[in-house]
Amino acid sequence: QVQLVESGGGLAQAGESLRLSCESSAAIGSANSISWHRQARGNQPDLVAERLSGGAINYADFVNGRFTISKDNDKNTIYLEMNRLKPDDTGVYYCVIRWGVVDYWGQGAQVTVSS
Repeated sequence: QVQLVESGGGLAQAGESLRLSCESSAAIGSANSISWHRQARGNQPDLVAERLSGGAINYADFVNGRFTISKDNDKNTIYLEMNRLKPDDTGVYYCVIRWGVVDYWGQGAQVTVSS
């Protein structure tokens, strides 16, 4: 069973930066896609950023150039660098890695941004 362990969440003030990490127990080099999703209170998770196996990267409109998704195959870890944070970025962030047709989710990392 693949396990994804997230770290790096926490408190930030508006304008500050945070970096989320997601370490996989399985090799990520063969993954079909990696992505980050955000769940605001009471809502379903929304896609924040994704990187497909061919290299294409997509960001949600609300990212507006502030976030960067990346990965390190040697460390089996994916990242979400978040800059110029806003209070609206508050939520639980989940990493998702897809192998074949199966999605594996991290446990979630709380990010709280104060104004």
